[in-house]
Amino acid sequence: MSLSQVLYHLKEGADQVIETSCAVVILKGAKAYKVKKSVDYGFLDFTSAEKRRSALLRELRYNQRMAADIYLGVEEIAGESVLVMRRFDTKGVLGEQSAQDPAWTPDLDLMHNLGRMVGRFHAGSEICRDPQHDNNIKYVIDSNKRNIDVFRKQLGGDAVDAYDAAIQAAYAAVESDVLKRFTDGHIRHCHGDLHLGNILVENGQPVLFDCIEFNERLSQIDVLYDLGFLLMDLWVRGHGDAASRVLNVYLEQAARLEDDVQSVYAGLKLLPLYLSVRAGVRCHVNANYGGEGHYAMDKARMYLEAAHRFLDMTPATFTAVGGLSGSGKSTRSRQIAPASGRAPGAVILRSDEIRKRLWACPEYEALPREAYTPDENHRVYGEMFALAGTVAATGQSVILDATFREVTWRDKAQALAAQANLPFAGIWLEVSASDRAARVALRTKDVSDATPDIAERQQAVDLATISWQIEP
Repeated sequence: MSLSQVLYHLKEGADQVIETSCAVVILKGAKAYKVKKSVDYGFLDFTSAEKRRSALLRELRYNQRMAADIYLGVEEIAGESVLVMRRFDTKGVLGEQSAQDPAWTPDLDLMHNLGRMVGRFHAGSEICRDPQHDNNIKYVIDSNKRNIDVFRKQLGGDAVDAYDAAIQAAYAAVESDVLKRFTDGHIRHCHGDLHLGNILVENGQPVLFDCIEFNERLSQIDVLYDLGFLLMDLWVRGHGDAASRVLNVYLEQAARLEDDVQSVYAGLKLLPLYLSVRAGVRCHVNANYGGEGHYAMDKARMYLEAAHRFLDMTPATFTAVGGLSGSGKSTRSRQIAPASGRAPGAVILRSDEIRKRLWACPEYEALPREAYTPDENHRVYGEMFALAGTVAATGQSVILDATFREVTWRDKAQALAAQANLPFAGIWLEVSASDRAARVALRTKDVSDATPDIAERQQAVDLATISWQIEP
């Protein structure tokens, strides 16, 4: 059988046939069957049965890292390879939900789980040691330039030229940092196409699917560039709170799993570049494949504008949020974060999470009393301040979330902001003991070990010693 005959055979009795530029997917019963088209686009070549088979085997192997119960195997039909998948309800795909409902907003608990899952996936991904992949971001920047320039008339020549100048300057400013990420082991075999259209929610949990298998220049990448697609997608759709939650949970998870915690946070220096490049990809993809009419080109222009905005160096801020247990520090920090500095907002450093990490304690398990001695408090605050200095140096805004009961810690936070030459805002949340105890009693799955009894018995801080803004 020829490729066309195999496709004809598979399409018999199909519920639906979906065609992309390089593949055909046939939905039939409880299964989905994927066949590669015989095409050569330069960056991929599927012009022989063996090349198509190799590509499908890679697609199976790579996607089984994240979605083993969806990617079932590769079968042979008359000499042609077919990827067999479990069919799933596309209504569970986040991109589909967003497209179908203009009022859709991401569930923040789901975003929490998504950030944690991506952090674990990256920590377990194979580190790239091949020096030909030490600077794949430059490959994408150059590719974007060529592909966007094709549509310079429709997008506006001045806008295209302005973005090209901005992205080239942004890359030149961090080229040595890009190469250091390879040396430090942050270039890994990633998903490569991590946007909302490739995230399925089943049984309340996110599942990543449809990773890139055809071009290692697009998959052997910085883990933050991989995450950057998701952050950019959420941010451009107007879901800054979701992007902020994903980033912060991801960083906390990476800090738990990586050997060099400082290096995890230092990589944030590259985030504006990575977000911009991702938006640039979306620009030319929409211009090229977005369909007929003005809508696709309007979206392409929107992504070009977003790509340029991501490079705007919005000044960073340094905020500390203090208060006794149950005063609402984490809630207030998460409210502030998305609008603090550049996209996708401030990095929140939580003393409770840092303490759990230093003790290698799971997020929702209680620590022993020995974890709360004065010496341990010094260790936790020391780690928090060290990370704050690292984040501030990257240009990302910082929020410190801790009790700050001692004036020395409050003074240290303000001094650290001054050292980083950042404007400082100190917020003290003052809530009655009974209200704090009631709030703590309602908590479920919280990193804090505080109990209602602890919250009620905590000795109040003399407000006369607090120079920060006091909020109820």
